[in-house]
Amino acid sequence: MKKETEVILNALPYQTPFLFVEKLNFISEEKVEGTYTFSPEEYFYKGHFKEMAVTPGVILTECMAQIGLVCLGIYLLSKTTSEKHIENLQVALSNTDIDFLKPVYPGETVTVVSKKEYFRFNKLKCAVKMLNSKDEVICKGTISGMIKVSEDEE
Repeated sequence: MKKETEVILNALPYQTPFLFVEKLNFISEEKVEGTYTFSPEEYFYKGHFKEMAVTPGVILTECMAQIGLVCLGIYLLSKTTSEKHIENLQVALSNTDIDFLKPVYPGETVTVVSKKEYFRFNKLKCAVKMLNSKDEVICKGTISGMIKVSEDEE
């Protein structure tokens, strides 16, 4: 699994400061689980909110999408595509329906658990939830998007 995890993390089309995947704990054709720690130094805490920083919902959604949709999508595509071509990834988020239940403060580590609902014609839909260190649900919902390897050859 370590090599698979490295391939997936290297294929992600994100980099700091917009990379919200730290570690993948588990991945299969049906499910992925990963973690991310929101450093108190993150750029978005400076203005959200003035008196007490809270992680914006859009960032929580992005974290869930990166771990729960993109990492799982890369894994699924890697079953039919060479490692060399998996890095020519194209991702387009198409829909989110997320309920926010608890805040995430600077310094917190979250765990994202995603279960595949379907993957066909390059469209992936997942039921995703984010948990805090007490295993309480922070937010949950569904995320879907298109994910494919670019057809451009070198």
